[in-house]
Amino acid sequence: MTERRKQIHLAAHFPGVDDSSVRADPRAGGRAAFSSFEHLARTAERGLFDFVSLAEVPRPRHHQGRIHDLDAMGGPEPISVLCALAAVTDRVGLAATVDAAFGEPYEPARRLASLDHLSAGRAAWTVVTSSDALTGENLRRGGCPERPDRAARAAEFVQSARELWGSWTPDGVPRPCAHRGRYFSVEGEFTVPRSPQGRPVVIQAGDSDEGRELAAASADVVLARHDGIEAGRAFCADVKGRLAAYGRSPDDLKIMAAVTVVLGDTDAEAREKAAGIRSRRIPPRGAIVAPEEGRRRDRSARDPGGPLPGIGPVQGSGPDGGRFGTGGPPAVAAKGRAPEDAAPPSIRQAVPAGTERPFVIGTPSGVAAALDAFVRSGAADGFVLVPHPAPGALDDFVDRVVPLLQERGALRTAYAGTTLRSHLGLGEPDFGLGKPEGEG
Repeated sequence: MTERRKQIHLAAHFPGVDDSSVRADPRAGGRAAFSSFEHLARTAERGLFDFVSLAEVPRPRHHQGRIHDLDAMGGPEPISVLCALAAVTDRVGLAATVDAAFGEPYEPARRLASLDHLSAGRAAWTVVTSSDALTGENLRRGGCPERPDRAARAAEFVQSARELWGSWTPDGVPRPCAHRGRYFSVEGEFTVPRSPQGRPVVIQAGDSDEGRELAAASADVVLARHDGIEAGRAFCADVKGRLAAYGRSPDDLKIMAAVTVVLGDTDAEAREKAAGIRSRRIPPRGAIVAPEEGRRRDRSARDPGGPLPGIGPVQGSGPDGGRFGTGGPPAVAAKGRAPEDAAPPSIRQAVPAGTERPFVIGTPSGVAAALDAFVRSGAADGFVLVPHPAPGALDDFVDRVVPLLQERGALRTAYAGTTLRSHLGLGEPDFGLGKPEGEG
């Protein structure tokens, strides 16, 4: 009997703060144009992707007190865009990024549940916890919760939303929801009945130990960012190894790695295209800004083509402290350094090594083989593609790589169901936040 090949889950992400990929695409209408989002969603559905994901930009980034001139100046609120996309798509899932570091859970829970109904069960919530204190000035009384508080707050935020979604019985009877916790108090009847898939799918972003634990307790999908099969397998083993403590099985959680795919008719052509993408993503001014932001030192006089500055202590505690999270500029510098027997990298060469997502580069057949091997090895359950340029590069992947994955038996040839939960192969949803065995 032939063993059934493990299926690859695919998603597509529309970028948020870094709009260089959108500016580079003549087919894009811009960050605020609905045609850009529609193009991505229709193409993803044509490729039988599980879902599309939209980033949130609650506030333009700042650097040294000024709006960051290298980033997008913002974009439409994602849930609003996804409600519109629900009307022009039939199957592909619709994932909105909502920050759990700020605000209250009731309103996002209501809007996500509404999207789930409008899309006939295709909604998802990508949970993030911003570490940017400047963002907090728009959404709370200023500042940003400390890291331990962010993790605990996010866990209770998710728990509150799930309790609200589960407060309606399957046969359409509302029940009072009473939540009283450290961060939130919710009491009364939720206004939105259960959706066709029960509740929105919960997607967890973040690689800290706290984030991994929250994912094991409550997420349906985890977004990973690991370059290489061994790193991916270690991450999967760690996160899925935590599931049993919450009464969950490995199939209850899908791990998807974020990648940018660059295709060429030859490997050399693909490598050349990738080098061009990296160069456009990190212009000379951008190469200087990253070390400045991370170490809070003025690097404006440095040559972007010159050597990477040394790794010194952080100076002060500016309002944008921690924006890089666990992979901050010290990691950028360390990852960008060359082996002792190699020429040291320039600042402009080193910054992408620590800030960008992994690239998969090659011919369509080579890329298909690499993605298949990554999933079959247990390094991930699938991939979130971040196309460059966006959204047009996704067309190339769907036209040239998807058929090859289908020939390998690694990708569906038709949607088997109508909900995002069915695309992901997830069982019936739960509505509470799991607790480790032995805890009340």
